Amino acid sequence: MINQKKSNKSIFNTTEKIVPLFLLLCAIISVLTTIGILFTLLRESVTFFSDVSLAEFYLGTQWSPWSGKFGVFPLIAGTLLVTAIATCVALPIGIASAIYLSEYASTRSRKVIKPILEILAGIPTVVYGFFALTFVTPILQGIFPDLKIFNALSAGIVVGIMITPMIASLSEDAMNAVPNRLREGALALGATKLEVTWKVIIPAALSGIVASIVLAVSRALGETMIVTIAAGATPNLTFNPMESIQTLTAFIVQGATGDTSYGSTIYFSIYAVGITLFIFTFAMNLFAQYISRRFREDY
Repeated sequence: MINQKKSNKSIFNTTEKIVPLFLLLCAIISVLTTIGILFTLLRESVTFFSDVSLAEFYLGTQWSPWSGKFGVFPLIAGTLLVTAIATCVALPIGIASAIYLSEYASTRSRKVIKPILEILAGIPTVVYGFFALTFVTPILQGIFPDLKIFNALSAGIVVGIMITPMIASLSEDAMNAVPNRLREGALALGATKLEVTWKVIIPAALSGIVASIVLAVSRALGETMIVTIAAGATPNLTFNPMESIQTLTAFIVQGATGDTSYGSTIYFSIYAVGITLFIFTFAMNLFAQYISRRFREDY
């Protein structure tokens, strides 16, 4: 019996030593993976910028790599246009859904609605892309006859639908984290349910709500398949959502799957576009972290 206790204690001590090392290894792998991705993008981008100047790349207004024109601004404009449309769609729907689930929905309704939102978040983006092309675009063409088959409007709307669950779920979690004593105190002072929501709950959960919005926007910036299928492959410098455009991610797909020879300037331009997209998404994530720290409420 004593030997068995000693054996169990030895196993327990060994486990206590191994588990922290395993967790440290996982953390190191994550950090090294990030460093490896960044190193790859920087290494290939430096080669590209040795042939094309930064001013030409970021200030140029014509993007046609196969014709020697490397002005990335049309791709940036297309990316921002789709992201803006998606944000206009997802923001009111996501926040409204979060408010309903957190403050108004019964337990039974919440059990039905929230799994549906999670299903939306799990649908493959290629399915969303064909949904935008074959369902949303024909409906929009019935409203706007001049709308092209490939356009930024339908792509932006469907990207907004895709990121809505992220805003709704994270915002609801932030609202649920607000202590009930704040709700009860406001109600005891004579506030209505709507006043409690807008003047107490939302301000108290503001950091989590804003962080969810920023993370959703960064997700929209990096969306690939929806814009590749529904928005087209025309790098137009336009902010007209009814026209065909091309985003940063869509060009990466086109360049990686097209007739691009290894080691050519066009090949290295894929990495230059990739590092540009990385800068955008990295800045958005830093902004989300800043907002979370700046407006965080401790109870």
